[in-house]
Amino acid sequence: METIDTVAGTSRRFILCTNLPGESPDALSDNTPLQSSGILDSLATVGLIAFLEKEFHVELDVYDTAIERFDTIHDIASTVAAKQTRPLSGRTTS
Repeated sequence: METIDTVAGTSRRFILCTNLPGESPDALSDNTPLQSSGILDSLATVGLIAFLEKEFHVELDVYDTAIERFDTIHDIASTVAAKQTRPLSGRTTS
């Protein structure tokens, strides 16, 4: 299980590389609005969700990724960290 800081850092790097190439990491704080500001459009959000699910072995549903819970890096990291404390639905753990 990863810490919120680890998830935040990984998410920030992905967003910077994928959606904001060349942008300074300092320009993307934990509280920068991503979806509501247009940094992430719907397609970019789906790409981020797929990356996070694979990277952190979680399943994110529509509730988890609603703008109220998935608009900032802090929101995203908190959501992913919370999902890591619950087993994946339909999958067994070894």
